[in-house]
Formats: sequence, structure tokens, C-alpha cells
Amino acid sequence: MHLAYRGEKFHGWQSQPNAVSVQSTIEQALSRFMRRPVPIVGAGRTDAGVNARMMIAHLDLDIDPADTPRLIAALNSMVGRDIAIYGLHPVAPDAHARFDATSRTYHYYAHTRKSPFSHQLSWLASHDLDFEAMNRAASLLIGRRDFTSFSKLHTDTVTNICDLTAARWERIDDTNWRFVITADRFLRNMVRAVVGTLVDVGRGKMPPEAVIDILNRQNRCAAGTSMPGHALFLWDITYPYPF
Repeated sequence: MHLAYRGEKFHGWQSQPNAVSVQSTIEQALSRFMRRPVPIVGAGRTDAGVNARMMIAHLDLDIDPADTPRLIAALNSMVGRDIAIYGLHPVAPDAHARFDATSRTYHYYAHTRKSPFSHQLSWLASHDLDFEAMNRAASLLIGRRDFTSFSKLHTDTVTNICDLTAARWERIDDTNWRFVITADRFLRNMVRAVVGTLVDVGRGKMPPEAVIDILNRQNRCAAGTSMPGHALFLWDITYPYPF
């Protein structure tokens, strides 16, 4: 399943008790249509408020391919305007949306001039942030490294090593920027912690080279604050097979 969502009204992707999530909303719609429980597994677990331009999930369906358009239309009518189901694509029986993904890319958006049209999907930043220094710091994060300092504590991951292949701030126009980061995997809260640390560099609170010490300390308290989730987008996911 190829889908997208705006995260403002959801308590993240993953189903959880007493909270509305993207996963549970889609599963409820699927169950209504199929008249049986239909679990889905997403490519990642975005936090509360985080958006996804592209999310992939896998599910098992016994359905005639000719009925796929009708199912997609029915799901879109039931999940609300903040979720869009774009397509359903057949894959191998053992395909896994999370474990088969070879890379993920996130974008974090920032604007330096107050705008009534940007505040819901972008972070209002100080106009005097040093983006050049922030990019020097970001470049030092690239590589296969232990990102414990940028991870939420007490997670269920076996390892905190990630292979970061891209990390850079890009200027969109005079007042809008985006941070682009790509890795084979991400830890919980990792992107927001990385952005918060880079913002500290941009504010002159630490030199760009300080991120090396933060990585080496493997302590979440060493890194910057976690940035607001509304400006973060899961932007792209790649797989070793087409669909």
C-alpha cells in the first residue's frame, strides 16, 4: 500500500491504546470493507504530529485485482481527509515494508519570516541562523555511526548504528529552508534531535565540530532538544524491487 498523511491529528503511525493513529485508522477502514480484521505493517513508526509524503505498508488481501480501484476509493472515503491511499501493488508473499526498505529520506522545513501559510507545516526559525555552519556540522554526521546520542531512550532496537548518506540544509527561497537527511534506518526521534542540535550550532551555542563529541558520548543529554514534529516529513522510501 502506497499512502500519505498529515500527522497533526494522529498520535503517530503505530496503533496504541486510547489514541488515534494512522495505522489503526486504516486498519479499521480495511476491516469494514473486508468484513474481517486486516492488519498492516508500515515502513516506519513516525511520531505524533509527523507527516508522511510517502509511506509504504504491507498487508495480506484475498481480492480480485479488478476490485482494487473500488477498494482504494472506499478506503479514501473512510479514512478522512488527512490520509490518502494512492495505490495497492502486488509483491512477493515474503515482502516486508519495514525490513526490506534500503533507504529512507526525511525533510524538515523551516521558514525565517512569519507566514500565516507556513506555520502548520514548517518551523518558524530565527532569521539570523548560520545555515553555513549548520551544514558543516551536518556533513560531519555522514557515515556509518552510532547515533545513540540522537535516539529516544529505552527503545526496543537491537543496535543504534545507522548508515547516514545525506544530511544538508537546502535553501528553497529567501525565507524558506529544508533539511534533507537520508539513511538506511532511523532511530526514534533521531531526525528531530539532529535538527535540534544543528539549530544550536546555527545559533552559535556550539561549533560545528561539537557534533563529533556528541556522537562519541552516546548520551541523549549531550545532543540538542527535539524539534516540533509538525515540520517533519517522511519524504521517500526505497526498495530493492519495483512495485
